Amino acid sequence: MGEATVKTLEGRTASPSPMVTEDGPAPERTRLGKLRSVRRPRIWFEILLIAVSYWTYSLIRNAVPEQKAQALRNADWIWEAEKALGIAVEQTVNHAANSVTWLIVTMNYYYATLHFVVTIGVLVWLYRRHPGRYAPTRLVLFATTGVALVGYYLYPLAPPRLMNGQNFIDTVLVHHTWGSMASGNLKNMSNQYAAMPSMHIGWSLWCGLTIFALATAPWAKILGLLYPTLTLVVIVATANHFWLDAVGGLLCLGFGYGLSYVWYGSLPHRLPRQVPDRVRGGTVLTA
Repeated sequence: MGEATVKTLEGRTASPSPMVTEDGPAPERTRLGKLRSVRRPRIWFEILLIAVSYWTYSLIRNAVPEQKAQALRNADWIWEAEKALGIAVEQTVNHAANSVTWLIVTMNYYYATLHFVVTIGVLVWLYRRHPGRYAPTRLVLFATTGVALVGYYLYPLAPPRLMNGQNFIDTVLVHHTWGSMASGNLKNMSNQYAAMPSMHIGWSLWCGLTIFALATAPWAKILGLLYPTLTLVVIVATANHFWLDAVGGLLCLGFGYGLSYVWYGSLPHRLPRQVPDRVRGGTVLTA
C-alpha cells in the first residue's frame, strides 16, 4: 500500500503526522491535545466554574481544623523569626495606621472587599479583551488558590491580631467596620487560623502582574504594580498578616505560573491575544 499524503492549504503534499496512523489519530494524544489547546471561553461555563470553585475553596478552607494552640505557637515563631531578621515592623505599622481613623477604616474596607472586586474585574477584562490568554491566566489563579489550601492544612497560623500579649490592634473590632469575616459577628464564618499563605497577596499580585503584562496604557501598568503593593501595606496595617505570609502567597503564585507554563507551553501573556483559528479539511474555522 502506498504512503498516504496530506493536502495542505497551499496545495503541497506532506507526509502524515507521526501522531496519525492508518486507523486515524491516536485517541489519547488527540484528547490530551484538545485539553491543552486554548479555546474560546464560554460565559455560562466560566460563571459556573468560578462560583463552584470559590464555594469549594471556602468550604475546604473553613473545614481545615483550626488547631488554635498550634496556630498561636506558629505565630510566635514567625514573630520571633522576623525580629531576628530585622523585619518585624508589623506592630509599628499597625499602631501608626490605627491612629488615623479615616485611614484605617478605609483599609478595613479595602481588606474586606477589593480582593473580590478587583479579581473578578480582571477576569472579566481578560474574557472580553484577551480571550486567547484567559484560560491560561485563569489556571494560574486556580492553581495558586489550590496549593494555598495545602498551606492552610499543613501550617495553621494565627494572624497578629489574635496573638497573646503582643499588643496588636484588631482594627476591624475597634472601629466596628462592617463586612469583614476576620473579626466581629462574621468571624465564625471563616477559619481564623488560615493566615499562611496570604491569598490577599496571591490574588492581588496575580491581578497586578496580569494588568502590567497586558495593559497598553502606562497609567494602567502603574496601577497594576501599585495594587499588590497597597495590599501588602493593608494586610500588615490591619494586623491580619505577617510579612512572611505575603512570601507564602508569592510562592503559591509562582507554583500557579509554573503549572500554567507546563500545561500550555508558554507564559500566559506570551500566548496570542485572540483564540487561534483552527484548520479542518482546508477550511478555516473561527474558534
